[in-house]
Amino acid sequence: MLILPLATMVAALTMVSAADAATPIAGRWLTEEASAIVTIAPCGAATCGRITKLIKGPPSGPPLDRNNPDARLRDRPIEGLVILTEFKDGGDDWRGRIYDPKSGKTYKSILKREADGGLKVQGCIAFFCRTQRWTAAR
Repeated sequence: MLILPLATMVAALTMVSAADAATPIAGRWLTEEASAIVTIAPCGAATCGRITKLIKGPPSGPPLDRNNPDARLRDRPIEGLVILTEFKDGGDDWRGRIYDPKSGKTYKSILKREADGGLKVQGCIAFFCRTQRWTAAR
């Protein structure tokens, strides 16, 4: 019977769990349409993303969350709005929820860093997903 010292077992388990961790997604990301910058960072026990800068907005003034299904939230400015919530490390990717202010709908979402440094962003209903690619904001 092989008996390993406790420190060796802990080190081995740490290496296994680190290998199963998804590539970090924190940072500032330019959306696919180049209309906004979303800042992704830890929030409590999860990871969240907030629209921190609108690049393309209407000339009539700051856009509001007019399509929100909750009438009490329709006067919130889009800039500053949390659109990525409850993201947890899924081993190969990050899984949580994404809010689309254009439709007022929230979807299951999968985020994954790509080899080129971009971020693959998916919003899903059941197993049908719509994919965008965001780039790192400078």
